[in-house]
Amino acid sequence: RLWDRASAKEIAVLKGHEKEVSSVAFSPDGNTIASGSDDMTLRLWERAYAIEIAVLKGHEGWVWSVAFSPDGNTIASASADHTIRLWDLASAKEITVLKGHEDPVISVAFSPDGNTIASGSDDNTIRLWDRASLNEIAVLKGHEKAVWSVAFGPDGNTIASGSYDNTIRLWDRASAKEIAVLKGHENVVTCVAFSPDGNTIASGSYDN
Repeated sequence: RLWDRASAKEIAVLKGHEKEVSSVAFSPDGNTIASGSDDMTLRLWERAYAIEIAVLKGHEGWVWSVAFSPDGNTIASASADHTIRLWDLASAKEITVLKGHEDPVISVAFSPDGNTIASGSDDNTIRLWDRASLNEIAVLKGHEKAVWSVAFGPDGNTIASGSYDNTIRLWDRASAKEIAVLKGHENVVTCVAFSPDGNTIASGSYDN
């Protein structure tokens, strides 16, 4: 659903997915919306007219997370089929499949410079991928249970992850080392986000 920020009113309902929608993202220019669903598809929507413009098929499991690259040309999707897929926005075609995770991939994010992709998985790891070469460049280990959310800080140097182990962990992108464990939640941490200035992190949890 689309909502008007000023009036807090609903302005459109986007229908097309056949099962639960788990992730939505705006393109950097604000003109396109991507959504991921349990129906194994990504769908692209035109914001101005609230219409579906493409259905991206290829995943063989729930599409848990979608993210646009900072230049707006590429969409990344994370799926229960253990893969991350990259898609070209202009053609709505699949570019490549990134394989390495051993379990469902729940979250995906681009670094602010667009050069690195981070993915979080039920296999308890975060993996970093080089966008240019499409190679896996690091595996971040430390979480004791599934990683459900990953986010880059605005400067691109820090990655935050939220996990079923009730913690948020901070990682240094360059060294791929853990730099802090944030404890306080009493249940699964499902989402993490940085403030625009990078000074604050927000986390959401099953502990309400």
